[in-house]
Amino acid sequence: MNTFRRTAPAKSVMFVVNYDDARRAYLWIDNPENANDSRTIGLIARAQQEQGTLPGGNITSIRRIR
Repeated sequence: MNTFRRTAPAKSVMFVVNYDDARRAYLWIDNPENANDSRTIGLIARAQQEQGTLPGGNITSIRRIR
């Protein structure tokens, strides 16, 4: 009898978005396949800025944290 369970893979990936005025915001992406391409992450971040879910401003860096 095996009492240990395998952990389920993460269903979302978390990023921190840094702005040029020292603000910080967090971005969650539900599709882990998209999380490997930095260009796609940048496009998603800008699209979310246009929708209003991320604050507007100049993005200086996006870094994966989880």
